[in-house]
Amino acid sequence: MVAVMLHLGMLRLRLRHLFVIASFLVATFYALPAAAQEIGVRAGASANPDQFYFGGHGETPALFDRLHFRPNIEIGVGNNVTLVAFNIEFAYHIPTGRNWYTYVGAGPALNMIRFNGNTNSEGGFNLLLGVQHNSGLFAEIKAGLADSPDFKVGVGYAVRLR
Repeated sequence: MVAVMLHLGMLRLRLRHLFVIASFLVATFYALPAAAQEIGVRAGASANPDQFYFGGHGETPALFDRLHFRPNIEIGVGNNVTLVAFNIEFAYHIPTGRNWYTYVGAGPALNMIRFNGNTNSEGGFNLLLGVQHNSGLFAEIKAGLADSPDFKVGVGYAVRLR
């Protein structure tokens, strides 16, 4: 009887994780393509956990002034951990040259962490700094607070849709 109750508890936990992931995807990426200014891919390395990560993002036109909504998903592998980060970030663009701009930003994260067969969902927060060329090439660093990776450095490429 105890084994059945434990199995049902784990099933509920997995269903809750699936619901959280599905809600995030619907809330951010369902509406994003209609309003997206760009979509991009990214890869890099993180510290604590020490991992290689890859993922993608979308970015809306400026919400006001030069503030853009830039949600992304990053999947980290390595160090006996798999981490899926759903980052709801905002980036403020600062023109820094003829073909370049710098962006600074921040936002909350939902981190799904799988370690030793167990999956936990934890909240985090990211601070970011990046540079991007008008051609789409970009580099970015992130500092994580709470349960986000402590530090990330990555590069990527974005395609402008409009």
